[in-house]
Amino acid sequence: MSIEVIYWDTSAILSALLQDTHTPVARSHLGRKGVHLVSSLAGAEFHACIARLLRDGHLVATSAQATLLAFEQGPWRRITTLPSWELYPALSSRYHLRGADLWHLALTLSLRPDLPEISLLTFDNALFAAAAGEGLAPATSPGP
Repeated sequence: MSIEVIYWDTSAILSALLQDTHTPVARSHLGRKGVHLVSSLAGAEFHACIARLLRDGHLVATSAQATLLAFEQGPWRRITTLPSWELYPALSSRYHLRGADLWHLALTLSLRPDLPEISLLTFDNALFAAAAGEGLAPATSPGP
């Protein structure tokens, strides 16, 4: 029996910690047993997003602090692995992804040889479609 491994992109982390239309699905994944991975890129994007929401007045300081603490205490295992450079040409021609999303996809694919049960949790429609195309999508769709 293999253990479930979920790589979380930034959209999934944000949906798990801030209320939006994807929160119920994201939180259902949070409750799953297994290994939850988050990259240094997702961490950087998450912190930048929370800072921007705070600066723009969409979050108050206490909510931002609580969200940052929830991220630090979450089930995520931090990884500093890099994607394989060899994956970029084929993936970038096959899928129409922004740079960071291409990076998340390539990283998840780079991890797959050692973690064949890995899936990529995202609520970005283009990244979800690419993950599905590569056999990395979890059972749940990103929705609207």
